[in-house]
Amino acid sequence: MLLSALLMQAWLAAEAGALPTTQVQLDNATVVGISAGSIESFLGIPYAQPPIGDLRLQLPQLINAYNGTLNATVFGNQCVQQALVPPPDLPPDVLQDIVPLLTLFSPNPNVTQSEDCLNLNVIRPANLSADAKLPVLFWIYGGGFVTGSNAMPVYNGTAIVQRSMDLNEPVLFVALNYRLNVFGFLGGQEIKDAGVGNLGLQDQRAALRWVETFIHSFGGDPTKVTIWGESAGSISVFLHLFANAGDTEGLFRAGIMSSGSSVPTQNITEVQGTYDFVVDQVGCSGTNDTLACLRTVSTDSLLAAANNTPSFISGVQGLATPYMPRADGVFVTLPPGQLPLKARMADVPFIIGDVKDEGTIFSLGSFNITTDDEFASFVSDNWFPGSSLADLNTTLQLYPSDPAAGSPFDTGGANVFTPEYKRIAAVQGDWFFHAARRQFLNAFSANRTAYNFLSARGNFPAIGDAHTTDLLNAFGPGDMTDFFVQFVNDLNPNGDIKVQWPPYDTTTRATLQFNDGAVPLNITVDNERLAGTNELASLSLRFPF
Repeated sequence: MLLSALLMQAWLAAEAGALPTTQVQLDNATVVGISAGSIESFLGIPYAQPPIGDLRLQLPQLINAYNGTLNATVFGNQCVQQALVPPPDLPPDVLQDIVPLLTLFSPNPNVTQSEDCLNLNVIRPANLSADAKLPVLFWIYGGGFVTGSNAMPVYNGTAIVQRSMDLNEPVLFVALNYRLNVFGFLGGQEIKDAGVGNLGLQDQRAALRWVETFIHSFGGDPTKVTIWGESAGSISVFLHLFANAGDTEGLFRAGIMSSGSSVPTQNITEVQGTYDFVVDQVGCSGTNDTLACLRTVSTDSLLAAANNTPSFISGVQGLATPYMPRADGVFVTLPPGQLPLKARMADVPFIIGDVKDEGTIFSLGSFNITTDDEFASFVSDNWFPGSSLADLNTTLQLYPSDPAAGSPFDTGGANVFTPEYKRIAAVQGDWFFHAARRQFLNAFSANRTAYNFLSARGNFPAIGDAHTTDLLNAFGPGDMTDFFVQFVNDLNPNGDIKVQWPPYDTTTRATLQFNDGAVPLNITVDNERLAGTNELASLSLRFPF
């Protein structure tokens, strides 16, 4: 956090003209960036035409030529963010944990939000020649597909690039912006018919094409790109592995997935109600072509509609929100949970992992669920629509109401904010994250080189080793940074590190675990609550939301 604050001060100083600049020739343009010691940063480079006016709710239009002078010393606009408001009346000890996390992973308050936001940052070692051909780490931020940006200080990538230089394994770091909420992940029949579903994923693919064309100008090697994301970004990486029938098009050679893989969603037409709601909210319901009408209304009216739809923080439904990626017939050809079972995956090595307590922060809106009967109805209504009590019987047995079995795990009778909270957090984390990860590993670890990790470090007293806490290590820099940098360079995370990380297989289930305490790293077996995650994976296929 201190490093992020210092870097933000450096960028603000650059905006005031206090730091020296550096230049790169990009096509026929001169790009002016920031030079700060051993690191150079080029911020806010547009990679696609602004998706405004007639280009709103359209596929991204890649920029393929540059001219003149491009100021890359300040962040480009952030994409328009859905407001995230914590549930009311949270216990003080929960607020003490959740507010710092939400603040750390919130959009940059000093950077404008706009629909004109399709830009990216390039962070590199200083004085790099154009023929250096360094491998590229391409970062896709999280935020539930409704919030997040490349202007957030915690995602700046400077510490990662510096650490890569210290290891003598230098990398370039690229971070893009992509459209969010109603602007990037609106569903409905009209969206499907127009072929404009999952536009945020299409933005990411366009940015990868930009990297393929232009990263050599910054000293990067377009044939050595690793795509990395966390949460929504991790889910995005997973979907890129299956896009285009598994053909990478030469855009990347490896993937890193931190907390996210498949999502238990259906087809994009299943959220018709959200489309109709947005159309009504902005005054387009009486028009002949509602999608065309949506392109004419104000940004503020669309954002207001988005803010009146559920979020993953405040809503009782947790992660079952309307803006998760869904099968659109173009980018996502099948419901995501079916992809590992039925689709062709890119032939690339990958790292995947989760934190120990994935479900805690997404379960804070469910404090009104206090009885076993309410829990069963809640799970059926929100996460497994159409399921019966008989369908859920095994899950109810494998995830009992005993607080000692709930999440935060291994905390006994602590954190019992309501009688069902720890139970809900356990099921939600395993349903959305751990079950999907294991399903993916079961399907592909035999014929792909795969590395599996668990982060049990960064514990917060009330919410445990919660979602996003692994990024404090990965961006730190920490020991996770070293493994990732090594992987980006050599497609093998092992280097001069005492603990060697073995590839994953379904027999040994070997997993690198990051811990607090006297043993920071060890190799464990990925079998915690295995019967439960197997059952949840089965339910997700039968009853996607």
